[in-house]
Amino acid sequence: MSELKVTLVQCDLRWEDPHANCQMLEEILGDLGSDDTDLIVLPEMFATGFTMNSREMAEPMETSQSVAWIREQAEQRGSVMTGSIAVQQEGQYYNRMIWAEPGKAPLHYDKRHLFRMAGEHERYGMGQRRVVVELKGFRLLLSVCYDLRFPVWLRQQPIEQDHFEYDALLCVANWPAPRRQPWRTLLQARAIENLCYVIGVNRVGQDAKGLEYAGDSMLVDFKGEPVLDRPRNEPFIETVTLDRDSLSEFREKFPAWMDGDRFEVYP
Repeated sequence: MSELKVTLVQCDLRWEDPHANCQMLEEILGDLGSDDTDLIVLPEMFATGFTMNSREMAEPMETSQSVAWIREQAEQRGSVMTGSIAVQQEGQYYNRMIWAEPGKAPLHYDKRHLFRMAGEHERYGMGQRRVVVELKGFRLLLSVCYDLRFPVWLRQQPIEQDHFEYDALLCVANWPAPRRQPWRTLLQARAIENLCYVIGVNRVGQDAKGLEYAGDSMLVDFKGEPVLDRPRNEPFIETVTLDRDSLSEFREKFPAWMDGDRFEVYP
């Protein structure tokens, strides 16, 4: 049996204060380690909140304190940690999801769909590639917040000798409370149409602009049914186990993928 233990961290965030946020997260995580979990998932822009002050808050990957922190935490805990931060690279700024695995150089995914209603497309660069990572026999597609609204970008792409590109979709977010119903609905829709687990981690609290965040972090199974669905507006940390055997059995029993349309995604 192949299993993956995933820890969802739903929390409030201090506005544009990386040091305070990292310190707060360390306290929340406590002594959580490899005996407890394989993967720890933090919200989008966990170090600053959803700031559009990219020029002031973004740091180069090589010298970013937030990148250094998440790598150190992964090493100390013996578990992968992921979440997004503001990063500067070659004169451009990115909302970058970091995949920090102990003993390895970090991988990253740059948010593709930038939330224009907040002016994100004017402050950050658009990601150009999809990123699939592997952990304990599971393949995970990385995504950030607004990406969730765009099913073509997240659609399973059959790969050589396999009908499935990934087994779980991972989405980190700062998704405001007034639009909580689309968040919940889209998490389940992406699971159903891609025959995969979906892990969605959102923040709670209020940011400096007065926006409220309801949380609604969820882990949805390949049938679209919530495995973890906690009450809104409450910080929590909880670990859920993904079961590869159950996923494979359902894909074989209900092979909707056989009737899927063939297409290509052009970045």
